[in-house]
Amino acid sequence: MAETPIKTIMVRIEGRVQGVYYRAWTKEAARSLGLDGTVRNCSDGSVEAVFLGPADKVDEMLKRCADGPPDASVTKVTVTQEGGAVARGFKVLGRNWS
Repeated sequence: MAETPIKTIMVRIEGRVQGVYYRAWTKEAARSLGLDGTVRNCSDGSVEAVFLGPADKVDEMLKRCADGPPDASVTKVTVTQEGGAVARGFKVLGRNWS
């Protein structure tokens, strides 16, 4: 039986995604799929997340990001980078105000 390919992506989620429980929701959703990665707010009002895990689970998380938690209003989800590594587990990071 072939091994499931592992995939890493960085995504930018735009819309009403700050102050609506988006980061905590992302952490819960990613952990439920067994993904590693991070999520943080950005200074432009978007959210940035990195997901690492089996390709099918990463693709499922990407679909879930387009909906987000109930109070979010997602307008765009963009894969900004592919590949790379992240620490094990899933963490909510501080803001990226660079």
